[in-house]
Amino acid sequence: MRNSIRKGQLTTESSENSSVYRATCEYNEYGVAYAFQPVYLHIFQWVITDMRNSNPEARVSNSLMISRMVHDHFDRALLHDEDVDIKAYLDAYNELYKFFQLMGSVFSFVSSDLKEKIDVLHELRARDEENYATIKKMINHEKENKILERPNSINGARTLLRLHRGLDFIREFLRQLSNLTDMEKTSACCQDAYNKTLAKHHPWIIKKAAVVAMYTMPTREILLKKVCGDNVQRNVDVMPKMLQVTADVFLRTDNLYETYQLHTLP
Repeated sequence: MRNSIRKGQLTTESSENSSVYRATCEYNEYGVAYAFQPVYLHIFQWVITDMRNSNPEARVSNSLMISRMVHDHFDRALLHDEDVDIKAYLDAYNELYKFFQLMGSVFSFVSSDLKEKIDVLHELRARDEENYATIKKMINHEKENKILERPNSINGARTLLRLHRGLDFIREFLRQLSNLTDMEKTSACCQDAYNKTLAKHHPWIIKKAAVVAMYTMPTREILLKKVCGDNVQRNVDVMPKMLQVTADVFLRTDNLYETYQLHTLP
């Protein structure tokens, strides 16, 4: 494996408030970064051409009606007793993951983390579907069995909290995206959404690297065509309803974590 790697270097700089942020990396035969400061690993993949995603038609064919599917799954997630169905929540998140995959590797710092957390919760549900059916049941189960007190343990409440924070960024970015004109750049609204949400939970070096990665984002028109292909208008038409039900799920989940005092889980 080591012998098959073709080494190269790329240095990226961005100046902001008289400070310069720089990352130097090595890349393999696919053009994907594999060796540099670990904190930049996912964030700077966008800089280098990823040959595995060189077929835009194949990417567009997978877009379908993502807005509609996210809406329908999140709508099913809202239960009558102010609870949230975890399976429906994860089904919606799987569609959002596809959305950010289609947006390109500039969002790898979001999508790679989402996929990992989604898989963890699917595995927990597979082991104990009854106790991981809803958010309330999951939290009560983990609190009663002191699972949350175990050091370095993988648990559902902590994992879902990370997805919850990611959803805050996603909904804010999509909300601002929906208000742009076709010719406006998406980088500013993405940076603003990030600074209002996920940046609160990231160390300084990741925050600066993430903002740099967003500088190259295209106009709204180009971005939506890349993600939706021929279904741009159909997805845009559904987006207001999708954003509303997404906000409902986010606020309900947020209230549950507030009730159980779990927002500060490490």
